[in-house]
Amino acid sequence: MSARGRSALDSGTRQMLWRFAPMIYGPTLLFGLGEGALLPLLPVVAASLGADVPQAAFIAAALVVARLVGNLPAGWLVARIGERYTMAIAGALALAGSLGVIFAPTLALLAVSVFGIGLCASAFGLARHAFMTTRVPLNYRARALSVLGGSFRLGMFAGPFVAAAMLAVWDDERAVAWFFAACLVALILLVLVGRDPEEELASAGLTPPRDAPVRIEDDIADDTGEATTGSIPTAERQGVFRTMWRYRGVLARLGLPAATLSALRQARVYLLPLWGLSLGLDAQTIALVVGITGALEFGLFYSSGQIMDRWGRLWAALPSMVLMGAAFLGLAFTHDLPAAFGWFIAVAVVVGIGNGLSSGILMTLGADVAPPADPAAFLGSWRTLTDAGGAAAPLLIAAITAASTLSAATAVIGVIGLLGAVGFAVTIPRYVPHPRPSGG
Repeated sequence: MSARGRSALDSGTRQMLWRFAPMIYGPTLLFGLGEGALLPLLPVVAASLGADVPQAAFIAAALVVARLVGNLPAGWLVARIGERYTMAIAGALALAGSLGVIFAPTLALLAVSVFGIGLCASAFGLARHAFMTTRVPLNYRARALSVLGGSFRLGMFAGPFVAAAMLAVWDDERAVAWFFAACLVALILLVLVGRDPEEELASAGLTPPRDAPVRIEDDIADDTGEATTGSIPTAERQGVFRTMWRYRGVLARLGLPAATLSALRQARVYLLPLWGLSLGLDAQTIALVVGITGALEFGLFYSSGQIMDRWGRLWAALPSMVLMGAAFLGLAFTHDLPAAFGWFIAVAVVVGIGNGLSSGILMTLGADVAPPADPAAFLGSWRTLTDAGGAAAPLLIAAITAASTLSAATAVIGVIGLLGAVGFAVTIPRYVPHPRPSGG
């Protein structure tokens, strides 16, 4: 395709994406809003059924575990029935799970319901990721995916405030589960009744070409890890495990630093509150510091997309990893300093900026290296790998803290971040295509 034709196609697709922004980003915002409201109260719901603290923690962790194990079957489902129907089915099953949370008479049924919600969250997220991967041209893909990530972050950020307001009115934690159910009903209706962006793009002749150059092995040859360029031949759909083996090179090399970024993101959720507790701060102060971090992360989500689309993925990934890794490593040496509280606030701000600069980067990198003709199976493997990094972080922190000190655990997380930065510096130029600079 000529440069002029591709430019016209890119412009038309961008207009269509903005035209259908409610259909594209609305479901993600609704799911994030409902989940963000429900997640903090799951331990409370578990406690109301007689759970002790370890059992309540297990119930809350079931959601994270389900997200991890659900990526591969979600990739298979999206590849077979498409993004729209996968989202509708996931929304319906999550609705059943929310009703299970409301009416569960036992901890076992509550755990099953929460696990089911996590599986549906995985399928829903992968379906939207696959849609954006195949429909959004390279030169503004990062901005589109950053807005997608920002939509979810907005929901997760606003959800707890919605939950607090509802509890002030009804004084019943299950009222928040009803709110999650209402969000899911709106999501299902939006997905099934609203105009399908995929069909509109196709009917207008604005579906992005599937023969764009990428720098991974094609759908025919096995992936040895060597970068290539060129057109991608049309091939039959491959299974999840066959896809994982075929692209083992890029998954192992680029996926490993991506997993370290996911680990840093999850580590900050645990390390910052634990560090505040170790300094003797009260819950209100810790919540305020963590809230400032969350506000910075949300405020920078679109800037991250702009950076990636204008200058390349490395310009967002590398500063993000260096900032967060260096901040955690430095924090490890400040615990006993006279200005320990000031250092804690400074590190929280730096971590918030670093994480904000990486908004959408994992989805963007996965989309960049996924097979354009059939990305769902690959994205299932990619998201499993990155989610595994996030799931391993709290376990690593707990193990090192138990064996040594919290400062040692914080230092190890910082070193992991800096090693991940080195990994990105080596692998992104090798595997990821550089976008053409564009405005907007």
